[in-house]
Amino acid sequence: MYEVSKEKLKILREKYPPGTRVRLNVMRDEPQMRAGLKGTVYGIDDMGQLEVHWENGSGLALIPGVDIFQKVQEPLKEKITKEPSR
Repeated sequence: MYEVSKEKLKILREKYPPGTRVRLNVMRDEPQMRAGLKGTVYGIDDMGQLEVHWENGSGLALIPGVDIFQKVQEPLKEKITKEPSR
């Protein structure tokens, strides 16, 4: 187990606030965690691991510097409104 500085935790929590979407590229030794899998960050623990709810139902955490992943910009869903009848 390794320790993460308070400064590093602060940076991670600012970069990956709850609700941030991520896409997995590589998570070693976890065959159910395929490349391209998306998830939503719900927190960062005191060891600096990103706690994620994954699309496949997994709750495995991402470890920065070990796992390879990226933030995902999800397209905004446009509101569809009807023009009022005249």
